Amino acid sequence: MRVSVPGRRLARPGSRGRRALPACGSRGNANPRPIRASEVPAPPRPPVAGKGRGGRAAEGPAADPAMPRDPRSPLWLLLLLLLLLPPPGTWGDGGRARPTEGAEEAGSAGSWSAFQGLREQLRAAGALCRRYWALFSCRVWPEGCRQDEEPPARPPGWSLPLLGQQYLDILTTWYCSFQDCCDSGDCRIINNFTGLEADLRVRLHGQHLARELVLTAARGYLELPQPDKALALSFHGWSGTGKNFVARMLAENLYRDGLRSDCVKVFVATLHFPHHKYVDLYQEQLAGQIRKTQEHCHQTLFILDEAEKLHPGLLEALRPHLEHQAPENPKAKSPRTIFLFLSNLGGNIINEVVLNLLKAGWSREEIGMEHLEPQLQAGIVEATDSGFGHSCLVKENLIDFFIPFLPLEYRHVRLCARDAFLSQELLYTEEALDEIAKMMVYVPKEEQLFSSQGCKSVSQRINYFMP
Repeated sequence: MRVSVPGRRLARPGSRGRRALPACGSRGNANPRPIRASEVPAPPRPPVAGKGRGGRAAEGPAADPAMPRDPRSPLWLLLLLLLLLPPPGTWGDGGRARPTEGAEEAGSAGSWSAFQGLREQLRAAGALCRRYWALFSCRVWPEGCRQDEEPPARPPGWSLPLLGQQYLDILTTWYCSFQDCCDSGDCRIINNFTGLEADLRVRLHGQHLARELVLTAARGYLELPQPDKALALSFHGWSGTGKNFVARMLAENLYRDGLRSDCVKVFVATLHFPHHKYVDLYQEQLAGQIRKTQEHCHQTLFILDEAEKLHPGLLEALRPHLEHQAPENPKAKSPRTIFLFLSNLGGNIINEVVLNLLKAGWSREEIGMEHLEPQLQAGIVEATDSGFGHSCLVKENLIDFFIPFLPLEYRHVRLCARDAFLSQELLYTEEALDEIAKMMVYVPKEEQLFSSQGCKSVSQRINYFMP
């Protein structure tokens, strides 16, 4: 790259009539005028593919073609590993140069002995570098380190000193500060079941069935040593009852970055697959995205919103990923995949069953799955306005749990309003909570028990009460 200096014109080396600047390290004209740093314009910084925070393109220096592009290449650590070598006094006899016979014997024999000693030192240094690299790579990429494979043997008389071990720990910590690696595996995966239980208990209102089923199903599946199929949960209920809310809770407590994690993918039927005439293309894209994510993460979460609007061909494309499969290697860690289907399908059936039980004197918390599951599944299969119930996923029992989300009542809307105020760190009064709850429309017309929109628009309504 040619750097132009303002005020001076550089001649090409070898050009006639002009003197070329001397090369670095050569002896040119004496006392040339030093070039100030401010006089040299900074080279342009080309944008790097991808986006940074806030959606702006991230910028960075251009990649040096001489540097290794593979982040796992040991070349970029060579100089650093050489610094980790122990001092000569700790090498032992196997790493020392042979002493000369005496100062009086300096000559060809002494030079040859020194050369032999230097060659042995360089050979031992290379072996120790390989050993450092083997230990470092097994820490950072444990999936690529075979348990039955020993690191390269150290040279005779060489050892990993305490200082070198400390440097290795520092290097590993530094690398893992911006990469996804841990001693226990993938740092993107946290599986915080305690946090999930607390979120479902404190933040989810009026859904005792979903609270129990989601926690039990997710924890039981992810703790299996060798699951033979993916876990498929189908959420059903009216809009605003908490289906997307629970899906987000799962992502936030299973993955460090929540819905932004590379291991989590969200598909909305009307957004990602809007045209039925492109269903063949959608099938390839969906299957490819699932396969790519599973290759990148050993634990994945796929959320399919508006599942009742998915084309039957897309549901068929999911079949291979939900069927029972024997593990290829019984000793290897089996991949885990969770599918969440979110649908309004069956919402009217759930509301009708809950309304009849409440009229019969049952309390809301006494309603169990035995009251809802048979009628919910029958209603899904008999639905004529959706192909979800007629798909192979339902007919072949590939859905593990159909989870009903009950309609929300006045008291639940008040709790949602309270949470909305607290999430924005705003003060509230009981009168404000009542006012927001009264803004909602309640059904049926006679009883007016259930909020027709659940808690969906509560967060927007608190704007009327802001100072």
